[in-house]
Amino acid sequence: MMEQVPAYISIVFLVTSFLTFGILAYAIKSVGFNVFWSKLLLFVVPFWMLFQAVTAKSGFYLFTDTFPPRLALFSVFPAVLLIAVCLLTGRDFIERLPLKILTGIHVVRIPVELVLSWLYGQGLIPQVMTFHGWNFDIVSGILAVIVTWSAFRGGRVNTKMLVAFNVVGLLLLANIVTIAILSLQSPIQKLAFDQPNRAVLYFPYIWLPAMIVPVVLFSHLASLLKLFRNGGE
Repeated sequence: MMEQVPAYISIVFLVTSFLTFGILAYAIKSVGFNVFWSKLLLFVVPFWMLFQAVTAKSGFYLFTDTFPPRLALFSVFPAVLLIAVCLLTGRDFIERLPLKILTGIHVVRIPVELVLSWLYGQGLIPQVMTFHGWNFDIVSGILAVIVTWSAFRGGRVNTKMLVAFNVVGLLLLANIVTIAILSLQSPIQKLAFDQPNRAVLYFPYIWLPAMIVPVVLFSHLASLLKLFRNGGE
């Protein structure tokens, strides 16, 4: 099935995935490598990407009749758990993350949405998961460009703008994640039975739920935590 996907789609997605990790690593570098969470994330995230690539290539996620879905249990849940632990125990680490980088990282949502549109054209995800349907997440990517440029001008942080951006971004993310879950070929599928969400079961697209979405989620939550605690300073 995936052999029929044009190479440019996978190339754009691979570049986007590595760009996402690269921006995250740059933010972590700003904190310093002597911090526990810096060391942990710089080891865990590349290892996690490799593990998910190997697992997806083996066909493990193609068994879609299990409950809970293997994708949720072995890909999404561990990443969300790591985020929760980091938010609860890594407050000092989060406080030192640059808010501007946490905002700018969301530009990766623009190429992600283009890839989803192309995958829809290949019959690998439903229309409802694209900006042709109910997915408006590309707005977050566009807003990230505008907000990163305007919210940090003059050496001051526009806290209200950043809070609004992150809240809107979280809502848009929750929308597409819900659609993706309900469209996934699994026992809990409720949408898109004629053309279900199957691309994420394969490499490299497994990195979307396993790495890109968690990084985006973490960036929003970490930003809001910083903004509510000290205005982003």
